[in-house]
Amino acid sequence: MIETVKESQKKEYNNLAKHPLQSWEWGEFRKQTGVMVSRFIQTKKNNSKEVFQVTWHTVPKTGLKIGYCPKSSVPDNEVLAAVLKEGKIRKAIFVKFEPNEKVSVENNKRLENVSKKFNWVKGKPLFTKYSFQLDISKNEEELLANMHQKTRYNLRLAEKKGVKIVEDNSFEGFEEYWKLMEETTKRQGFYAHTKGYHKKMWKEMTKSGMGHLFKAVYEGKTLTTWMIFLLNNIVYYPYGASSNENREVMANNLMMWEVINFGKRQKCVLFDMWGSMGPEPDQKDPWYGFHKFKQGYGAELVEFIGSYDLVVSPRMYMAYQLVDIVRWFVLKLSAKVRS
Repeated sequence: MIETVKESQKKEYNNLAKHPLQSWEWGEFRKQTGVMVSRFIQTKKNNSKEVFQVTWHTVPKTGLKIGYCPKSSVPDNEVLAAVLKEGKIRKAIFVKFEPNEKVSVENNKRLENVSKKFNWVKGKPLFTKYSFQLDISKNEEELLANMHQKTRYNLRLAEKKGVKIVEDNSFEGFEEYWKLMEETTKRQGFYAHTKGYHKKMWKEMTKSGMGHLFKAVYEGKTLTTWMIFLLNNIVYYPYGASSNENREVMANNLMMWEVINFGKRQKCVLFDMWGSMGPEPDQKDPWYGFHKFKQGYGAELVEFIGSYDLVVSPRMYMAYQLVDIVRWFVLKLSAKVRS
């Protein structure tokens, strides 16, 4: 049985959510950015329940929508029928699913069963297919022993240098976070959402107790800021930014260690580092250093089942795919011209 979720079911909904991007608070935050949200709760024959949150994004200069359901369970035919019906009402081209489920024989069978009944095809990923996950139910000695030797040395160095890790969810703390986010994105040349987007997210997630802002302070200067989320005994690291100053004091290494310990104090048993490169990363890739940094803590590299599109309008889906190919070709060509 599929039902739309009422606000009175918020607590039950969050207890079932498999990831912060499926949480009630994340949906409320996205509403503030002008995105519509649908929430479904499925009760199965064995009385187990699963939840699915879909955000609906407008295609510019059209009345059409694209649905996005990140980090849910693998949807079955009943769920897809409900989402397809909603997609038609909202004039959606397709709905992208990126389940928070690892590659396994069981999940492959579930995907095969879905693809037989619906126009369900592999899609272009928005969320990384891999992540590092660390079992933090282990004691401190075990966690330290499983780290790479250099990682362990760096976090001890940061301690000796006097780096302090402080939780600061205040407005001033957010302003420091955003200042370093701007510096980091400019330095590394990657895309980031606007300040307004991050501010709305910070407010909604910290207000609920799910979001926490941490900063690493050295000689009165904030060198690193991280936003972390807690949900259902798992700690997540979605956003981080750092200064180019005093990199020799290894503030990020101590930050990671203190966030791990914070998670343990909150009775978390797993640390999901949000995303990573694959099992054979290109060492020339600009993200390789970040990948190696996470790997140094002894985390397991896990592979998720990937991205799938539930096609609502086959004709418009084909047109959208062609436009997307042309758009990326033009962007790549422009980048070559500039270089």
